[in-house]
Amino acid sequence: MTLPPGQRAVAGFPRFGTHLHHPPPPVPADPVIEIGGALTEAITLSVSDLAKLPRQELGADFHCVAGWSATDLLWEGVAFEALYRTQVEPRLKPDASISHVVFEGLDGYRSIVVLEDALADDVLIADRLDGSSLDSDHGAPVRLVSPGQYGFVSTKHLCRIELHTSQPPDTDGWSPIASHHRARVWQEERHRHLPGRVVRPFYRALIGPIRALSARGSHYWPR
Repeated sequence: MTLPPGQRAVAGFPRFGTHLHHPPPPVPADPVIEIGGALTEAITLSVSDLAKLPRQELGADFHCVAGWSATDLLWEGVAFEALYRTQVEPRLKPDASISHVVFEGLDGYRSIVVLEDALADDVLIADRLDGSSLDSDHGAPVRLVSPGQYGFVSTKHLCRIELHTSQPPDTDGWSPIASHHRARVWQEERHRHLPGRVVRPFYRALIGPIRALSARGSHYWPR
């Protein structure tokens, strides 16, 4: 098995996230994904409507920025590119040149993704994992899956997508673990300002304390 630089395989697929003191958000009875931004009109797409779009299976590993990788996962869902081309592109404002996409979850977490990366052929809006519907630990009802980027890009509990013509403000501006804007795993783009190899020990040092928190009742791991 060949993993990206600095990654180690782990057994299973640990729950991860940044909200260590919160349980997963409740799933609405009729969940929707709102799509807004540089559009002539906002779009509201029900999760059941999403499931009617052309389906895709994707076998891929999942790489956490902290250095662990869950391997041989099987995702199912709709390619983000297909969603973008069929539902979003026809409603873009005239002459709008989209550069970034913001993905927001029911827990308030947001990831900012360069459009080129979001349109990669392995990026899914997924609703199933390893043959079962997503559970609350892994992003129910639907989530973004971008295997070529670190896990903090792959927003869980997806409820909103925004289209932007310039880079939105960073969500973690002052943070010492400021996330890289591209987060590509094979280039080891972990940190916004420091080389990936330099920050590996710091990220790995977070795993032990977060495991301890998990054992006391919270099950979040770092993205």
